[in-house]
Amino acid sequence: MAKMRKKSDLPQKDCATCGRPFSWRKKWAKVWDEVRYCSDRCRAERRSDCAENRGDAPAETPR
Repeated sequence: MAKMRKKSDLPQKDCATCGRPFSWRKKWAKVWDEVRYCSDRCRAERRSDCAENRGDAPAETPR
């Protein structure tokens, strides 16, 4: 059986969207260098921000 690690011993990164630190997960083992976001929500939010900056998404009108 593999040796258990404490969560504090795992590598960490900061999320590109929210800036919060997040820890390594087993499902990211093969792609850890490519992981930039802590969650699907942050990844989706980042995409919508990029679309607004390009002009693809409708701009919000001030009230």
